[in-house]
Amino acid sequence: MQRILILFFAIVVHAFPQESAIKPGENLVIDGIPPIPGSTAEAVGRYTEFRSAVLLDFHPIRQEMLIRTRFADVPQIHLVKMPGGDRTQLTFFPDRVLGASYNPRHAEYFVFSKDVSGGEWFQNYRYDLATGDITLLTDGKSRNSLGPWSDDGTRMAYSSTRRNGKDTDIYTVDPADPKTDKLLLQVEGGGWSPLDWSPEGNSLLVGEGISVNESYIWLVDAASGERRLLTPKGGREQVSYGGGQFSRDGKSIYVTTDRESEFNRLAQIDLATKQHSYVTSHIKWDVSSFDLSDDGKRIAFVTNEDGISVLHILNTETRKEEPAPKLPVGLIGIRWHKNNKTLGLTMESARSSTDVYSLDITTGRVERWTTSETGGINVENFVEPHLIKWKTFDGKMISGFLYRPPANFEGKRPVIVNIHGGPESQARPGFLGRMNYYMNGLGIALIFPNIRGSSGYGKTFLKLDNGFKREDTYKDIDGLLDWIKAQPDLAGDRIMITGGSYGGHMTLAAAAFYSDKIRCALDVVGISNLVTFLERTESYRRDLRRVEYGDERDPKMREYLNKIAPLNNVDKIKKPLFVVQGKNDPRVPVTESVQIVDALKKSNTPVWYLMATDEGHGFAKKKNQDFQFYATVMFIKEYLLK
Repeated sequence: MQRILILFFAIVVHAFPQESAIKPGENLVIDGIPPIPGSTAEAVGRYTEFRSAVLLDFHPIRQEMLIRTRFADVPQIHLVKMPGGDRTQLTFFPDRVLGASYNPRHAEYFVFSKDVSGGEWFQNYRYDLATGDITLLTDGKSRNSLGPWSDDGTRMAYSSTRRNGKDTDIYTVDPADPKTDKLLLQVEGGGWSPLDWSPEGNSLLVGEGISVNESYIWLVDAASGERRLLTPKGGREQVSYGGGQFSRDGKSIYVTTDRESEFNRLAQIDLATKQHSYVTSHIKWDVSSFDLSDDGKRIAFVTNEDGISVLHILNTETRKEEPAPKLPVGLIGIRWHKNNKTLGLTMESARSSTDVYSLDITTGRVERWTTSETGGINVENFVEPHLIKWKTFDGKMISGFLYRPPANFEGKRPVIVNIHGGPESQARPGFLGRMNYYMNGLGIALIFPNIRGSSGYGKTFLKLDNGFKREDTYKDIDGLLDWIKAQPDLAGDRIMITGGSYGGHMTLAAAAFYSDKIRCALDVVGISNLVTFLERTESYRRDLRRVEYGDERDPKMREYLNKIAPLNNVDKIKKPLFVVQGKNDPRVPVTESVQIVDALKKSNTPVWYLMATDEGHGFAKKKNQDFQFYATVMFIKEYLLK
């Protein structure tokens, strides 16, 4: 009888073998996460295969372009020679490549930027198109920007922390000869960056960033390094400046600024008198970006209207707008070709991954250059967002975007609240990628709030979370949780909070202070204590962050920040928490995640921890993103949906 039973069980096990678990890479540190069944990867697999493409630069002569897209594990530089043409991969690194720009005259080479393992110590390289040879242009150790070219293509300006690891000094170099590298301007602070060369090449525009609310523009002599302030300083009101491009005659510059305005307007500044003239006062939204054509006759600019990008084309002589096509609702990036008639567009929407297009402004014709893969999924069926608003504790109206799951999911739907980082960023209706599975596969509603301190709603709103006002942002989320509970189609008792970077901090704050209103939380590279964060974030960004969060060296501010720190309120976190972190993160150090995980282990609160040794501020490598996604889906099923 015993032999018969043993044989029976052997037959059953053989007929129904145990499911194998997904094996994590050796680069992943896993703590508290149970084995992930292979069926999870199979169920969500197509949602991990979305690709995207971003325009980096046009060829200065031919109708060709450099784009950034991913074929393997990380984004690399590709060449596209025509609309709809093949994407020819040029770089093959184990780490991501960020920006690239051609020499503006002969295009015999381009310069590109990349870091290693997410550490953000970006280096600049020259790529020779004739041979494929790659030459390092920077020191290999410091953090360097990819800056503007002089019109004759003999010099590139860039910022670097080379001198002391903290201050972003301004350097120039002829990329054809790395030995020409020289220090042009020594500065104090981590917010300095070169913006544009004068047409003659004798002057350089340089921006000085103090905070998102305060910045200045300087004119620097390209030979001596002597600088002259072009924008007012020392007034009663902080003023922000963005962009910075010379007019074609070199007598003025174009900028965006919130000077004398609630929103960022496009403005022209006369270099002799410093007089400002405003171009877009009739538009009551931020001008988020602009680009001046090579002949200086037109400016393409994009406004941010309740999170949606709107394209404008302005004639600089008449100061009147020219016809622009009506583009899909979503986000737009712009870049002129040197032929002055082709405008490159990088566009994305809720139903379209980021792809590259061109607009011929003489004919109005829009052509698609890239069609990124979607894992075989028909993205036309993806959900469009709805703008929602709720009243918060002090009577202010806060807004966000709600994505509802398909109608085939009946009853009140669980909700994931995803809080953006920054903290000055803005949730906007772009492509959600993998997150579409939460709606289409699991029937979950998604909400992306724009709490106080978010950009896009005026500078007064932007400042509402600074310093001692930090807790007010937490209360905005509390108001949202109450709003969800009042909706007839949403399950107010099944809510997960998530977010990355500052959104991760908000996630931890909500988990601590509103634990009774949520089911679980997912913190990605989040700040667990603003005091320890400010003490340990990389030195080149520390002062910039102190303006936003408060100076932890001030005793009263330190006391306040410690009081509201999720780490110091860890006993109030009663719901399961999942923490994701990159070991090489220069912005939010790995210690921020380690200390909250260690503290939670001492309680009975379930805590999962995933750390990648080859990543920084979020996961950039597809293999790591995939494992994070599998684990997140399992966490959601276990703690939000059960």
